[in-house]
Amino acid sequence: MALSKKIQGFITQSSWIRKMFEAGIQLKEQYGAENVFDFSLGNPNVPPPDRFQQVLRETAADDRPGVHAYMPNAGLSETRSAIARHLSHIHEMPITTDHIITTCGAGGALNVVFKTLLDPDDEVIIPTPFFVEYRFYIDNHDGIPVLVSTNDDFSLDIAAVEQAITDKTKIVLINSPNNPTGAVYDADQIDALSRLLSDKSAALGREIYLVSDEPYRDIVYDGMIVPSVLSRYQNSIIATSYSKSLSIPGERIGYIALNPALSDRGAVTAGMVLCNRILGFVNAPALMQRVVARLQGVSVASTVYQKKRDLLYAGLTDIGYDVEKPVGAFYLFPRTPIDDDVAFVQVLQKYNILAVPGSGFGGPGHIRLSYCVDDTTITGAMSGFERAFHEFR
Repeated sequence: MALSKKIQGFITQSSWIRKMFEAGIQLKEQYGAENVFDFSLGNPNVPPPDRFQQVLRETAADDRPGVHAYMPNAGLSETRSAIARHLSHIHEMPITTDHIITTCGAGGALNVVFKTLLDPDDEVIIPTPFFVEYRFYIDNHDGIPVLVSTNDDFSLDIAAVEQAITDKTKIVLINSPNNPTGAVYDADQIDALSRLLSDKSAALGREIYLVSDEPYRDIVYDGMIVPSVLSRYQNSIIATSYSKSLSIPGERIGYIALNPALSDRGAVTAGMVLCNRILGFVNAPALMQRVVARLQGVSVASTVYQKKRDLLYAGLTDIGYDVEKPVGAFYLFPRTPIDDDVAFVQVLQKYNILAVPGSGFGGPGHIRLSYCVDDTTITGAMSGFERAFHEFR
């Protein structure tokens, strides 16, 4: 077979979302799209803000000479400056253009970070459950993912992180607000993690980097505030995108933000700018760079998603599902009424409900439900959720 054994294995590991997508196509053809309740994909269904549409039209109409020319590999200076000013306000610290690299989304940002920092067999600690692509991104650059459990409410288990740190640990990767749980690591947890990494870095005599993947930062509820990692830990890096905050995932626009006090920041920045180019990303899309430069602080209304969260959460808990109420992102991660989450997903398909097994995210015994869907999808699915639940009660 021409396909490499590694990729064959990766296809198997990442197949659940793909399987749900394919099952959805079949069910929609058989029963009609309106009769299939698809919670499998985290694809924002809230339109971009009106301001985005206005700025996009104005930017596309710009015909100044050189507007489509090559640019520095770190990105357009005006875009990076705009991002830096915004982050300086959020993180209450001086961030400048030199601390920002624009990227092809958060996925591009993470690959650039790993390519720059990882030597073969360096370890990256990841709290579970976690975004399924992390393992593949790390493997792209010869790193080793090390999975550590979180607490029952999906908060950070600092003791588990400490136990996982070895002399090969290079990065701790966190995702808050989290996909798939919707958990947000609060200030106390980030403070505790920062103290741990500072102590361990000193003991090892080298840096352990804290990389925070933050595409859902602006989608939080109930007064939750996502704490700043940059203001709490010296060797911290943010990777993020505008996919969720502006509802433009297909535009693949994001950035890396480096802590101004990062050790050897000049060398790390130079490495990331080089890796942005040699990985094939080269630059973030020029049109979108110019658009987001004018949209700092603009985002979709999280209240829309909060209403969907409340609708789905209330429906499931009324039935009897055990669910942690998320305070960010747009996912619920209910516990399944049987231990075998894959089998329960198959039961849900009998009622035309598409969910993703938690096993694919390192969280067996759960399912991930994406509630960035029409309200009618949520209400229409409730009878099926109830019938599936009572098959095991």
